Amino acid sequence: MDQTDCYPVKLYIYDMSKGMARQLSPLMLGRQLDGIWHTAIVVHGKEFFFVGDGINNCPPGSTPLGEPNSTVDLGSTEVPAEIFMEYLMSLADSTYSNNTYNLFEHNCNTFSNEVAQFLTGKKIPSYITDLPSEVLSTPFGQALRPLLDSIVINPGGSNITGQR
Repeated sequence: MDQTDCYPVKLYIYDMSKGMARQLSPLMLGRQLDGIWHTAIVVHGKEFFFVGDGINNCPPGSTPLGEPNSTVDLGSTEVPAEIFMEYLMSLADSTYSNNTYNLFEHNCNTFSNEVAQFLTGKKIPSYITDLPSEVLSTPFGQALRPLLDSIVINPGGSNITGQR
């Protein structure tokens, strides 16, 4: 009987505010936010993430964001690299193509959550996926929404479709 290969899957979590959200959120929003989260999935020796120009990848921890603030072990997957890249290319052609990014509804965390479920059947932590609704539930968040909707996060890396 063949032994199936298993590949570790990790979630890299970065605080885009570099600690400022923790300091300023009580004043600005009336509630504590621990960070403004950017996430990426690390599997098959690469870090994969969704940004304004689509799905990108790089060696783990090598974006200009540096090392992640924290790492979550999501378990392992039996999905080989070749099948995973086919899956990512199909996402890049549809749901996560360039110009589909939205800071609140369709962002790096949405991507990480969907990919984590594909690979491991597990979701990423809810404190990350719930952050946009937490911000938008405040008067300040609602007032800033038009400005925030125009923001596109792009920490670097290479687009998987070669569009860069």
